[in-house]
Amino acid sequence: MADGQDYFLILLVLSVLLNFIFPVPAFLSPPSTYSGVLIIGFGFVLAFWSRSLFLRNSTTLQPSEEPTSLVTSGPFRISRNPIYLGMAAILLGVTVLQGTLVTFAFPVLFVMLIEFFIIPGEERNLEKIFGEQYRDYKKRVRKWI
Repeated sequence: MADGQDYFLILLVLSVLLNFIFPVPAFLSPPSTYSGVLIIGFGFVLAFWSRSLFLRNSTTLQPSEEPTSLVTSGPFRISRNPIYLGMAAILLGVTVLQGTLVTFAFPVLFVMLIEFFIIPGEERNLEKIFGEQYRDYKKRVRKWI
């Protein structure tokens, strides 16, 4: 079964390819499209910072594996899913950079796929492993932002 990173990569490639295969009129034009670079940069920083905290805490990055510690510092103080939030920001930044309306479907689709197919299983697993500690964390920190 696909994980969040798979969905991200597939949608990223589709977004870029479809923009070239089926060009549609742009609704954004330079220089406003350049703000997409800032959004992409934000997404990369957020995703890599979050991933580094997993590595620093010697816990797995793979949703299919059992985590050994609950990471609640850094961006995890604001979002329970900052890696997915970073990926969504990258997709949004690519959309803005391309400037076409059709590509806005990809960040929206990504969030929906993650929200309905990935996060529920991850949260069940974390609750099973960390119990009350994770339930308290869920009460304090929002799922996305």
